[in-house]
Amino acid sequence: MSNHTIKKRLIRWLEDHRELVIVMFCLPASFLFDILLRIKHNIRRTLFSSPRQHDRRVRKIQNKVQQWNNILSKNRKLLCTARPNWMSLSTTFFQKNLHHQIPVSLHDILELNTEKLTVKVEPMVTVGEITEYLIPKGYSLAVTIELNDATLGGLAMGTGMSTHSHKVGLYHETILSYEVVLGDGSLVTATADNEHSDLFKTLPWSHGSLGFLVSLTLKIVKIKPFIKIKYTPVKGQKNYCDKLRELSGANEEKPKYHPDYIEGTIFSKDEAVIMTGEYSDFNPEITLNKCSKWYKPWFYKHVESFLKKGEREELIPLRHYLLRHNRAIFWVVEDMISFGNHPLFRLFFGWLLPPKPAFLKFTTTPGVRAYTFTKQVFQDIVLPIQELERQINIASELFEKFPLLVYPCKIIDHGPASGQLKKPNVKYLVPGTNYAMYNDLGVYGVPEKVKLRKPYNPVTAMRKMEEFTREVGGYSFLYADIFMTKEEFEVMFDLTLYENVRKKYKAENAFPHLYDKVKPEINVFRIGEENKI
Repeated sequence: MSNHTIKKRLIRWLEDHRELVIVMFCLPASFLFDILLRIKHNIRRTLFSSPRQHDRRVRKIQNKVQQWNNILSKNRKLLCTARPNWMSLSTTFFQKNLHHQIPVSLHDILELNTEKLTVKVEPMVTVGEITEYLIPKGYSLAVTIELNDATLGGLAMGTGMSTHSHKVGLYHETILSYEVVLGDGSLVTATADNEHSDLFKTLPWSHGSLGFLVSLTLKIVKIKPFIKIKYTPVKGQKNYCDKLRELSGANEEKPKYHPDYIEGTIFSKDEAVIMTGEYSDFNPEITLNKCSKWYKPWFYKHVESFLKKGEREELIPLRHYLLRHNRAIFWVVEDMISFGNHPLFRLFFGWLLPPKPAFLKFTTTPGVRAYTFTKQVFQDIVLPIQELERQINIASELFEKFPLLVYPCKIIDHGPASGQLKKPNVKYLVPGTNYAMYNDLGVYGVPEKVKLRKPYNPVTAMRKMEEFTREVGGYSFLYADIFMTKEEFEVMFDLTLYENVRKKYKAENAFPHLYDKVKPEINVFRIGEENKI
């Protein structure tokens, strides 16, 4: 029997017994892996953590970069951080072995200013850590991404949005300043109105291609301990699309009151549940749901139940709400473990979930990466909410994957030369404002054709989705695999200011270009063709 035949049979066996492998090996190993990471983190925090040492740690990074500058230019590799790929939530595996790696180990919360409503942090502070720190004090980030392990610095260099983004915009709109080590080893602080305002504009969506982020200052908001959430089931595609536009203020000429949080989960072309949330104190007359407990139904399954129950209200503790999608990684875990939401599994094994993203990446070989790339989709795309019906129709046709996630979000027109995001088309602007209401369209999991073992080419599907995104002036989140050529990438994003900033701040020969930083490390076109059946 040839090696090719053995490999093919092994892959088929793993496909047929995937759930067994995940439950018997992946979940326990992931849990132990997480424990080891927590022990390491606690040791580091106990022995080495000190906000007062921030300046010393930054000088150490500067010295490393200056030493790199002393290497003959012909022998120098481009710079990147030494943080392992498996620690990143990006789906790609950037080839760090081809670059000069600089340790950037910065994990501290540096300062909370309750008068200015700001918090200053080092870049590797996670969403889980900042919510644990802020919420007991009565505060929260203005934009909190739902994944526990996402780092605040990674989100700053990439981006993100939340169900509060219809009020405040994308994550980077809540950043007041960046502290950055440049390619020559110098340290600058970039704000919207100082001499480094051009750098300030281009750091979002730069993915570490302009310098090393060493701290950032973020806006925070005063909060109450609970979210009063209303679940509203809506039938008919136009009805739920219109409802989301109305709630977010996409059509209005005069400002109205809007809920603190808005989220739509679309379960089919014809059915959705729209959730609206308000900050609240405890109210014994409203059902309390600690939805992030290990034994609780996965949040999206709980949401789906209201299609039959009808409109209801609940109180959810704020931290439970902010991390509501963490246990099931939205709904991706269902494609790994179809019975994972069964009450008995949740009761006895729910504490093992979710599988640690870092562990999944740590154990991903090039072969597994190429294989899984063809079998699943994990995309967040920012699109004009006026085109919501078309988004849903195209996504459902290409991927046949429900639920779909929708978060309304402001995209603000900051004028010419304002960064990588192109200004929204004037036809999408909310009347009388300088912003358009867009939305995140989240498409996650295994496409139906893959489940049925029908022909499916992920490259063809995603390129069609990207073509639509460029047509309507949208943007792909760059943590996920992209399928664009560099020319197509430069149509979706405006790199004019970015290229000037790379030259001005000595990044051109020090850091990889944005496109090179985010493009897949594998040949997506070849793999897509080889695995389309």
